[in-house]
Amino acid sequence: MDSAGSRAPVVLIVPGSGPTDRDGNSPLGVRASTYRLLAQDLAAQGVTVARIDKRGLHGSSQAVIDANDVTMADYAQDIHSWVNVLREQTGAACVWVLGHSEGGLAALVAAQRGTGEEASICGLMLVATPGRPMGQLLRAQLQANPANAPILEQAEAAIAELEAGRRVDVRAMNPALRPLFHPRLQGFLIATLTLDPVQYMAGVDRPVLVLQGTRDLQVPMGDAEMLARSARSARSAPQAVLVRLVDTNHVLKQVSSDDVHENLATYGDAQRPLAPGVVDSVLRFLAMPAPSR
Repeated sequence: MDSAGSRAPVVLIVPGSGPTDRDGNSPLGVRASTYRLLAQDLAAQGVTVARIDKRGLHGSSQAVIDANDVTMADYAQDIHSWVNVLREQTGAACVWVLGHSEGGLAALVAAQRGTGEEASICGLMLVATPGRPMGQLLRAQLQANPANAPILEQAEAAIAELEAGRRVDVRAMNPALRPLFHPRLQGFLIATLTLDPVQYMAGVDRPVLVLQGTRDLQVPMGDAEMLARSARSARSAPQAVLVRLVDTNHVLKQVSSDDVHENLATYGDAQRPLAPGVVDSVLRFLAMPAPSR
């Protein structure tokens, strides 16, 4: 935990998809250290930040036998547990939850009103969080890459089967698709692909910050706009703020062009600082009055 004192705002960072660790890195080739840099920058400005590993992974590897045998509801339960621990350790009345990418969906599930736990959450910061069900987003991501044309029909058929709650046989799949639909992942995919972030947003009565980079290759700006619009139209959140981060990508690094290679190169660069505006946007949101208890 990056601590800035007992009276500081307390933020819990929830990692994104796959084997992403508490630093924001992954053995799948991501070494940008986004969460570590964000925590350090916020702590330097008087914010206490806790970074966690998801159930079954890295420092939490002993929490469950199989890290893939989880659901979004499990991750939401873990958020509640971390929030309660942080409140005990810091004396904070509530904890701000910052979810990155898929972690934003977990944060939305955790903050549903009527659970009895949401009052311990000051508000949500949804960073590069999808505004559509994961199945729809996965289709869009695959379609966006022309190189996927030979495998697109097979991939879309597999997604449809999983959305319907049926497992798929990967043995006949193109080898490029087998890791994406690995049998060990299919239980999680079946439980997750149809979850609708907009629907969950309607059940949140905490302040919400939607933070989105304009050069995100994985989650487009339209998703952020959907999240913010749904919060405002449903009046579900007392404050719903959308911040567009110019020239900022999915790992919150600055990218100056449309060059995909330049964008992806930042995923492996822990020495590159966070893009301008990231920390300031979070600090401005944290300065807003917390909801009354």
